[in-house]
Amino acid sequence: MTQSIKRTTPIGWIIRILGIGFFAYLFFGFMLVPCLNTLTSIFTTKNAAGETDPFAVIRFFLAGTMGKYVWNSLKLAILLVITVNVVGISIVLLTEYFDIKGAKILRLGYMTTMIYSGVALVTGYMFLYANDGILTTALRNAFPNMNPNWFSGFNAVLFTMTFACTSNHMLFLRNAIRGIDYNTVEAARNMGANPFKVLLKVVFPTLIPTLFSLTVMTFITGLCAMSAPTLLGYDSINPEIVRLAGSSTADEAFPQARAALLSIILAIFTIVLLTVLSSYERKGHYLSVSKTKAKLQKQKINNPVVNVLAHIYAYILFIIYMTPVVMIIIFSFQTYDAIRSKKLDITQWTTINFFGQQDYEYLTSRGKYKTRVNAISGLFSNESTLGGIKLSFILSAIAAALACIIVVVACNYIFKKKKYKITGVILEYALLFPWLLPTILICYSYRTFFNSNAIWYVGNQNLYMESNVRLLIVMAYTVTKLPFSLRMIKASFYSIDDELEDAAKNLGAGGMYTFLRVKLPIILPSVLAVFALNFNALFTEYDMSAAFASTYGTSYAMVIQAMCAEEGMFGYNVNASGRRCASTVFIMLVSGLILYLVYGVGSRDLGERLARREWRRKTVEKFTKPFRKRVEAKA
Repeated sequence: MTQSIKRTTPIGWIIRILGIGFFAYLFFGFMLVPCLNTLTSIFTTKNAAGETDPFAVIRFFLAGTMGKYVWNSLKLAILLVITVNVVGISIVLLTEYFDIKGAKILRLGYMTTMIYSGVALVTGYMFLYANDGILTTALRNAFPNMNPNWFSGFNAVLFTMTFACTSNHMLFLRNAIRGIDYNTVEAARNMGANPFKVLLKVVFPTLIPTLFSLTVMTFITGLCAMSAPTLLGYDSINPEIVRLAGSSTADEAFPQARAALLSIILAIFTIVLLTVLSSYERKGHYLSVSKTKAKLQKQKINNPVVNVLAHIYAYILFIIYMTPVVMIIIFSFQTYDAIRSKKLDITQWTTINFFGQQDYEYLTSRGKYKTRVNAISGLFSNESTLGGIKLSFILSAIAAALACIIVVVACNYIFKKKKYKITGVILEYALLFPWLLPTILICYSYRTFFNSNAIWYVGNQNLYMESNVRLLIVMAYTVTKLPFSLRMIKASFYSIDDELEDAAKNLGAGGMYTFLRVKLPIILPSVLAVFALNFNALFTEYDMSAAFASTYGTSYAMVIQAMCAEEGMFGYNVNASGRRCASTVFIMLVSGLILYLVYGVGSRDLGERLARREWRRKTVEKFTKPFRKRVEAKA
């Protein structure tokens, strides 16, 4: 055993040194230095005389119109906190706390935002409410004088994001409510308290930590909103940063420095909010305590009027959630003419939006009909759409895998070196560093810093030019997913019994062998779940894609965003609306499958899996019994 350890020690030291070097390279080269470059660029701008003026951008900010972007984002974030919490809390209570008829169906409707989000969700709402949307077209037919552009600007963004951001409530607040001890609720009811008083005095205090976290998450989401303001026409910080990043001094005054200043402002807000959240978490939580917990039972609403109003409210929300989903699925199987006129025609069912191509015949300005060959193409038959899917799939899979690998290695080192707490703390906080910065700041820093041939530690290669931008996207994807991966995977390492590792060492196993054969199988389900969730989020990611938009870096989300803008232009790309519907359905299927694997199959314990296997065996035997009897009779 001693000889084995001596043989593996030099290899272990080499691997450890290489790992530390790679991590230092990643942290300083792709986290710290680019962001510091963005900060310093604010104070190195030059005035018209060519002299460095450290406060030129700040004076421009105070005197110009830049402040409106900050105010618009703040206004959206503040109001979003109110609307999302009202809707989010209510849908969780309606499905998990109160006895509402059809709660299981309602829950499925409320959870639809988990299978499509970002640009796909926004385009889904636009398909209904935009100036040529289904609902807007129907309303204009009924009320000819109505404003066709009613669904745009701030109100449209607030409405869309209110329902888009409640998915966090359905994930976290739902689990918190289901974990409440029913004994405390029953005790309050026995003392004469009505259901709503119990809710306010007993239930809500136990949910305060979760609600506080959700509030902070919602505020940051509203502050850093990108896809909804871009598509619905609202002047907020992130779209302005992307616009300025693509501008030049010939167009306007020091655009890059202005973009950097807006990014830093976002970072300051984010850091303050995360600091407040961390300070609050350290104070402790409210918990419902009982020696024997009882499962929460749904509460009946005794007042008949309130009960009816609650049911009406629940199903109105269900309609709001489900209408875009149902209409997009239906119209994804409609012909181009039906989609263009926004009128459902049960005689015009087709799969052309998904597969195949068709010719398009149109009338020219000279009154002659022309045919554009294969102008109508499906999702999987269109070159640009299929290219976006392939690119996003590959880049998202690589980034999700890299984030998991880096975090697994880091966590293994942290738990292995428990005696050296300082090293572990430094490593952990380095991985959490991207959480202190808005995503757009990281992407903008990459775009400006690596758009140069003078960065020695990347081989003096311009990573923003041509196909190199794909590497930059992968790095941005990976870095932004490190904090989330760390929080999730680190928790799984606590389930590893130290005695297992000691036993492996006593049997002569080296550190690498112990990790691969003992630790990794235990944490693998959690790692795969994190990989799936990371991939799910990155596959339809829009914010970072917009920052790196180029011919070589056009992601799936960017293709979806550009579809309708170019629809029918010069007789080409005619069926963009149909492909957009098909794309949304495709995203729903991919996201739904991943969520099922993570929260359905992946969340089952061994007993549940064995029970499901036995159920499948009995079901197969039941349906094949007549066939087996006939075979046996013939034999």
